[in-house]
Amino acid sequence: MFSITCSERVLWWRKILQKKPAQITLQSKVTTVGSTVRQPRERYMAASDRITLGPLVGAIDQGTSSTRFLVFNAKTAELLSHHQVEIKQKFPKEGWVEQDPKEILQSVYECLEKTCEKLGQLSINICNIKAIGVSNQRETTVVWDKTTGEPLYNAIVWLDLRTQSTVERLLKRIPGNDKNFFKCRTGLPLSTYFSAVKLRWLLDNVEDIQKAVAEGRAMFGTIDTWLIWSITGGKNGGVHCTDVTNASRTMLFNIHTLEWDSELCTFFDIPKDLLPKVRSSSEIYGLMKSGELTGIPISGCLGDQSAALVGQMCFRDGQAKNTYGTGCFLLCNTGQKSVLSEHGLLTTVAYKLGRDKPAFYALEGSVAIAGAVVRWLRDNLGIVKSTEEVERLASEVGTSYGCYFVPAFSGLYAPYWEPSARGIICGLTQFTNRSHIAFAALEAVCFQTREILDAMNKDCGIPLSQLQVDGGMTSNKILMQLQADILCIPVIKPSMPETTALGAAMAAGAAEGVGVWSLDPENLTAVTSERFEPQINPEESEFRYARWKKAVLKAMDWEISEPSSNGNGGNSMFCSLPLGFYVVGSMLMLIGAKYISGTNK
Repeated sequence: MFSITCSERVLWWRKILQKKPAQITLQSKVTTVGSTVRQPRERYMAASDRITLGPLVGAIDQGTSSTRFLVFNAKTAELLSHHQVEIKQKFPKEGWVEQDPKEILQSVYECLEKTCEKLGQLSINICNIKAIGVSNQRETTVVWDKTTGEPLYNAIVWLDLRTQSTVERLLKRIPGNDKNFFKCRTGLPLSTYFSAVKLRWLLDNVEDIQKAVAEGRAMFGTIDTWLIWSITGGKNGGVHCTDVTNASRTMLFNIHTLEWDSELCTFFDIPKDLLPKVRSSSEIYGLMKSGELTGIPISGCLGDQSAALVGQMCFRDGQAKNTYGTGCFLLCNTGQKSVLSEHGLLTTVAYKLGRDKPAFYALEGSVAIAGAVVRWLRDNLGIVKSTEEVERLASEVGTSYGCYFVPAFSGLYAPYWEPSARGIICGLTQFTNRSHIAFAALEAVCFQTREILDAMNKDCGIPLSQLQVDGGMTSNKILMQLQADILCIPVIKPSMPETTALGAAMAAGAAEGVGVWSLDPENLTAVTSERFEPQINPEESEFRYARWKKAVLKAMDWEISEPSSNGNGGNSMFCSLPLGFYVVGSMLMLIGAKYISGTNK
């Protein structure tokens, strides 16, 4: 049934791991310029020696795990320099995921400052930076005080599950408890994933926000809105806006009229004056008001997955990309037509590259846990010391030996939209070791991608013949080869992996009033790529995929709603009446016994 034996596969994986890529990226300490490979320092000096370096465009890439600022040459799309700062995640209760908005903002300022320093060391004049774009983690929700500029609560991250009971309560108000009731307007099912339910939870549970709303001081936004407002002046005239791609992830936005929907705001009981103004993805929103880049226009804004679609130059109907970050997100451009999925996918605004330009749409399959599973192996289980070690461990065994991992830490997103699911590792034997679990973790990312690709092929009617990929996890060659094997189609990885930031830079540079980046197809820079071909036969792929689907079924229906908890976040012993009666009864018996013994003295 199988095309190669397990032992042969181990040797083959090691060969793959040792194989040098066709193009080597900046992260590998060398980069390709034209046909000559130079060390980074030599390359930068060569760039600085050029009389006409050309206009530069910066991109703030604010993700779930880190913040980066990157600077590109607008004429060649060449990455010149960047700086990265890791962002902490907080888990105050089971299923809760938060981040500090002030830490996120400070990380942006640090990345801007450090990147400018690096450019100066390379003799590149920062005055050549003509515009800045913003790309951001979507759905993550912030509410702040517009008079003080202070956040009124931590940012609730898109992964957060605290709103499961909120969703269940809202569902009771919908005919037939249909979670897809608003899909014709929003393209989205009612889910813990989207911003409206997070904002509803904040309005219901945080007194400071309730008071600020009553006094007209509160502002709501996703991370892009918080950053743009802050860096364009904040409480001193900051611009309160978002773009169509981020607005389309709130569940308050009509993706057809491209406006906030009054009926949706009424349903969620959210005041419209909290919401930012919706703009296109490519226009001047405001100017930087502090730091060395003061006066430079902020002129591009895209949710991270839309930015990656633009950065991968998927401008034609049917072109698709998959981004492997904290989560995993497969987007397929459907042109100016919004296609409603019948197989568990989302319909979202892909981009609108100018005020007077049309909106383009995409079908999206969202996976909550991809790179996060590797961090979980490192930070929670401690079976690896670095994310790179997962690749080495997986290469040592070349197979999971029947071990399957369903990382449903935040429920299951597409195509199930099942918040009750929880993570499981199954198929364990005494032979299973950490290398098998590492391999199963990587394989889980690939199986999840297979599920959403199957759904997308059904909705689009024309199966993808290859998959373009990007994101931090694509540096893992075993993962990329596994993905090709499980999909049974080639996987194409660009040599310059920073496609999300590149997309934001392209939108900023092409904005009216900036005009330093052409988005005409004939002017776009050709992208060199590395190609991974399937190496196993389809029968083996189907066998492994079927086993994965069996494991997914076992992960379902673990949790129904948010557990009751006391003020410290722990489960109350009185949430179970029999247990409560037992404890109270025992206490009374002890008191009675003590009283009786006292009277007998």
